[in-house]
Amino acid sequence: MHAEIISIGSELTTGAKLDTNSQWLSRELAGIGIPVHYHTTVADDLAANVDVLATAVSRADVVLITGGLGPTQDDLTREALAEMLAVPLELDEPSLEFIRGLFASRNREMPERNSVQAMFPRGTQPIPNHRGTAPGIWAEIPRDQGRPDCKLAAMPGVPSEMYKMFQQQVVPKLQNEDGPAQFIRSARINCFGPGESQAEQWLAGLTARGRDPEIGITVSKATITLRITAHGASREECECKIQESKTLIYERMGQSVFGEEDQELQHVVIDLLAQRSQTLATAESGTGGLLAHHLTEIDALGQAYLGGIVAPTDSAKTDLLAVPADVLAAHGAISGEVAEAMAVGCRTRLSADYALAVTECPASAEEIAPETVPCAYIALASDSEAISRRITLGGDPGITRARVAKAALNLLRLFMTGGLSTD
Repeated sequence: MHAEIISIGSELTTGAKLDTNSQWLSRELAGIGIPVHYHTTVADDLAANVDVLATAVSRADVVLITGGLGPTQDDLTREALAEMLAVPLELDEPSLEFIRGLFASRNREMPERNSVQAMFPRGTQPIPNHRGTAPGIWAEIPRDQGRPDCKLAAMPGVPSEMYKMFQQQVVPKLQNEDGPAQFIRSARINCFGPGESQAEQWLAGLTARGRDPEIGITVSKATITLRITAHGASREECECKIQESKTLIYERMGQSVFGEEDQELQHVVIDLLAQRSQTLATAESGTGGLLAHHLTEIDALGQAYLGGIVAPTDSAKTDLLAVPADVLAAHGAISGEVAEAMAVGCRTRLSADYALAVTECPASAEEIAPETVPCAYIALASDSEAISRRITLGGDPGITRARVAKAALNLLRLFMTGGLSTD
């Protein structure tokens, strides 16, 4: 059994809003053992809706629809379903009474247009909506060639209404009496340092197609995420497969692994500092405060992060961070020497146990000589030393700045965990 999720609304196809319903539903379906093979997004167009619905029913055992159940003229889901099924829309009196009662409980008169929300394609069933005026629609649609009926649920596009309707009323209709025929469980491991191709080389056969559990690689702003997806007859079987793969990944990826699930580098760094009752300060030139932004996003920041200084000019570096003018003159703003001086000055000024610094990042290759490889420098200052690293740049400037900021956080992580190489 596999599923297709259809999100309806021109606000989605035009990019005005982001489709988060499909992501949420995919995870929920995996939890009950139903893999999703298709995500489809369609505008508020009747012919397009009918075509998309017919295609989905023909190729998926479960079809979940969100959106298009409101009272306005562009809410076409019920009409499209009726046309696809070649049946008329019929009024369901209990649903109409519920909607009227909902308006009455709010001391409001129900607009006549809302009565359309109590119309259902003949042969389908209403799914009560306990949080809004739009009931859902349930249908079991016969298919040819001896295939089982397609189970279809149309739900509101409002996430809070859809979540409750799906969990309380749709899931029981999708599950067998004895529970799911198979379980699907997933996990994520996050890494920083190697590129995508290097990571795949280290993992070798672990990412082979058809392997169970499946291990996929995604990259977002230099963070590599390894997605483990296991199938099994029980949750325990899935978790066992995932743990075995995790062990292999940790062995092969080594120090590049920094966390799991939603953990980012800043979470790991703050946790390490909190465990040791130590503090951090930051000095930035090329990342424009991105380091400070990442660190202050953390709710449990506590006393670990003391603050940051943005010093985009040579005079700011001298005035705010006490970087010697002769060091700037001798080595230039983009140098390991200046990065280390920034880190030392920041640590001293804010009385922190550690300070991280980032130099300028050329915004594009056009800003430097053709024979020069674009780069930035990061540095770490502690009570015993100051060290710097050269970061080669390339690609989109936004991604480049994110990679440099993460490289600085990773430098501190490795220093604190004893994994920092001497090169």
